Amino acid sequence: MAVPAIAALAAAAGPVVEQTANAPSPAALRKIKDTAQQFESVFLTNMLEEMFAGVQEKEGPLGAGDSQQGQSAWRSILTEEYANTIAKSGGVGVADHVQRELIALQERSR
Repeated sequence: MAVPAIAALAAAAGPVVEQTANAPSPAALRKIKDTAQQFESVFLTNMLEEMFAGVQEKEGPLGAGDSQQGQSAWRSILTEEYANTIAKSGGVGVADHVQRELIALQERSR
């Protein structure tokens, strides 16, 4: 299952590799890093959504009143922002592994 996900990420990173050496260009490395960070953000969003699935606030900014729809809408936005912040500040290591794999895939494709 990991191989199709990595192949999809490689396609998203695009064919921006220069043919000067076996290493990708700085522009390609930046695009690979951004793609890996986005992947980690999506992974963390899914993980945090599962983590918060059973939590219901009765008070506070997300739980005031009986509006479950309002709470779930704001909760999804909040978890997505949590995930983006975590991924941008170093993450949990998923992006590093994805980035290394994308670079290896591009180097092997030459």
